[in-house]
Amino acid sequence: MFKVIQRSVGPASLSLLTFKVYASQKKDSPPKTSVKVNELSLYSVPEGPSKYVEEPRTQLEESISHLRQYCQPYTSWCQEIYSQTEPKMQSLVQWGLDSYEYLQNAPPGFFPRLGVIGFAGIVGLLLARGSKIKKLVYPPGFMGVAASLYYPQQAIIFVQVSGEKLYDWGLRGYIVIEDLWKENFQKSGNVKNSPGNK
Repeated sequence: MFKVIQRSVGPASLSLLTFKVYASQKKDSPPKTSVKVNELSLYSVPEGPSKYVEEPRTQLEESISHLRQYCQPYTSWCQEIYSQTEPKMQSLVQWGLDSYEYLQNAPPGFFPRLGVIGFAGIVGLLLARGSKIKKLVYPPGFMGVAASLYYPQQAIIFVQVSGEKLYDWGLRGYIVIEDLWKENFQKSGNVKNSPGNK
């Protein structure tokens, strides 16, 4: 074992020594001549006029070019749709992340309230058997009543905003129906009173 340590200590200790080595020029080497940049073959200008010759297109290149021209309107349409939907999708993803963060750190009593509201929707669905209109009205109505018991301030704000929107939609619908009514009955009245139909 002592021989192994002795043999490994010797080369290791030599690596700790520092000494300078001076290189000397060889006297028998020929003197080097420097080459200028313009003398290199890489930078030399070819002699004679050069002419660009375009290679003929192959059948594969022609078919790919035709396919690209055919698909270009569709790809531009897809890019336009993507650019329009990308911000909406990013906001939707952000909303999902925020909802996930909120559910991870939910306030106390949130999940029991959510269970009661969901149960009210299921009860509304069970009571709405037979009619499609009842199935559309009862579950959201029961869930809204249950939610308004737990969150009365938000329910009041929701009712005010949705009431204004419903009034606005009803007014627009009334105007559209009134315009259609006037157009249809004025045209039919003119046709009945025309002198050629007597």
